[in-house]
Amino acid sequence: MHTVPSAFRRRQVLFAGAVGALTALALPAWAQSAFDHSHAAWTALLKKHVVVLRGGQATQVRYAGFGSDRAALKAYLDALSAVTRPTFDGWSKAQRQSFLINAYNAFTVELILTRYPDLKSIKDLGSVFSSPWKPKWVSLLGTKVSLDDIEHEMLRKRGAYDDPRVHFGVNCASIGCPALREEAFVPERLDAQLDEQASRFMADRSRNRYNAQRGRAEVSKIFDWFGEDFRLGHRGIDSLGAFLARHADALADAPADRERLKSGKVEASFLDYDWSLNDAR
Repeated sequence: MHTVPSAFRRRQVLFAGAVGALTALALPAWAQSAFDHSHAAWTALLKKHVVVLRGGQATQVRYAGFGSDRAALKAYLDALSAVTRPTFDGWSKAQRQSFLINAYNAFTVELILTRYPDLKSIKDLGSVFSSPWKPKWVSLLGTKVSLDDIEHEMLRKRGAYDDPRVHFGVNCASIGCPALREEAFVPERLDAQLDEQASRFMADRSRNRYNAQRGRAEVSKIFDWFGEDFRLGHRGIDSLGAFLARHADALADAPADRERLKSGKVEASFLDYDWSLNDAR
């Protein structure tokens, strides 16, 4: 067995240390440390540019302000894009779900900024033959994905989360959509945040209500488009009626109407969806 001279070993250590230091200097700040699961950078932007309306039932977004902070937004998007699939797969369920919801919302803001202020709706970014949610332009988990991929192939993928409350977390930059939350979703509070998002949305009588004259609930088109998600048994919810029963007190004022809703057997119709940009000009 050959013995390496101690002086040579010291030079090896010094050389390795120097290379490591130079490599670290060459990497962006977000790549030199572990991912920030508090999503503090995103929260800072949201608190600055999201306007809360009617006690949180809705929000509007200062897209002009986001435009002025484009560099900060890009830095956050770059941090999201730097996460590899193996790293993501090693996280807890709450960490993964929070990451994906925040990514969807942040990249949606970036999408709006690509043409802002020359648009009145996110649909202006598509056409008769194309959807703004279909192009694969988002760098995430080592590949290019679309916003639809994040929502439908990741967040709504059967067996991954099976949580219908995701529809109150993701925001499509439209008046009809549940509010863009004024803070990032974070793993340790995710459950409470999603519950609050659902409660806020269901309390908004412009989008969800009980019509006593017609004897039926009038609710967001979201429950029509994604009705199957409310039949998966999450927290015992296996039907739209069961979900509406949980929010009976928000949907109606009269005790008799609330009792009808709580029966879980009330008929529902779906309101028109407002695709106007949720812009706070």
